[in-house]
Amino acid sequence: MTLPAPQRITVPGTTLPEITLSVHDTGGDGSPVLLLHGWPDRAALWTHQAAALAGAGYRVVVPDLRGFGDSDRPAEVEHYRMRALAADVLGVADALGIDRFALAGHDWGASLGWALTLASPRVTRYAAFSVGHPAAFATAGFRQKAMSWYMLWFQFPGVAEQVMPADDWQFLRGWLHATLPEGHPMAARQLADLSRPGALTASLNWYRANIDPATFVPTTIPQPPRITVPTMGVWSDGDLALTEGQMRGSSAYVDDFRFERVEGCGHWIPEEAPEAASALLADFLAG
Repeated sequence: MTLPAPQRITVPGTTLPEITLSVHDTGGDGSPVLLLHGWPDRAALWTHQAAALAGAGYRVVVPDLRGFGDSDRPAEVEHYRMRALAADVLGVADALGIDRFALAGHDWGASLGWALTLASPRVTRYAAFSVGHPAAFATAGFRQKAMSWYMLWFQFPGVAEQVMPADDWQFLRGWLHATLPEGHPMAARQLADLSRPGALTASLNWYRANIDPATFVPTTIPQPPRITVPTMGVWSDGDLALTEGQMRGSSAYVDDFRFERVEGCGHWIPEEAPEAASALLADFLAG
């Protein structure tokens, strides 16, 4: 099972230079669905779901987001701010002639998906895997803050870049891939990607551009606009970084929210529970 061959799509810049992304598109006339991966991944995270949805008649578009996979990875932190990331996704849709689309995201792709759903009327339905609404995440309490320790560690330029690759990525293997069976291909794929020149720093720039230590523990939360499109939040009980509360709490900010819990699964729901993730997506999109 593989994704369609990628195409190179150049997205024009506004305040930043244009960027070229690697994008997999199943094509066809079906309803479009965009799938967004997270850190430190690439479009291949969604291979099983893309095949299942394409088989059900959808047009599925899966990009390597900037800084990841075979897409461009600029070195500067400012190139990874959420506004630029959202513009990339909309630019890909424009280039493919797609107006309105359903959306799913995992990890940082889920955070980006929340931002797009809040900002753009082009999103018709949204499925967030692992990461809840930004306001729900911010107010999820001390346990969530403790589980998010690495977000602050990543803020120190050069530190994670030195520690993580040491001893054949021993730290990352023991932390990030703890729930994966030995020899799982996703672990090898992620480490091969991160080992390329500039790739680890580019991936960490997502955190450095969008996580502010000064507001990591917020004192006030502005009331965001409500999300009115149907939204599904999927959380797994073995997640190493995210609590159930931050996903369940998303219901306070969404008019039509559906929560799904995947049992016996770690953080990487699309790959650790591919059948369940595909079935949940197919059922949600059909609704």
